[in-house]
Amino acid sequence: MDSDQTAADTAGETERLTLQVNCDLFRAFQRCVWIIVHETGRPQIEIMNEMVRDFLIKHDC
Repeated sequence: MDSDQTAADTAGETERLTLQVNCDLFRAFQRCVWIIVHETGRPQIEIMNEMVRDFLIKHDC
C-alpha cells in the first residue's frame, strides 16, 4: 500500500466496530496493536484498518 492510500485511510471518517470475543482474544488483539504501534510509529487507527482489511481480503469479502 502506498503512502497516499495510507494517508487517505487515516484521514477519513471512522466508525466503531464492536466484536464479541473471549477475553484472551481481546487481550491478544490489544497487545498486538500496541506492539505494532510502538514498533512502527504508525497510528492505532491505521493498524486497525489494516487488520480489518487483511481479514476481509483473506475471506474474499
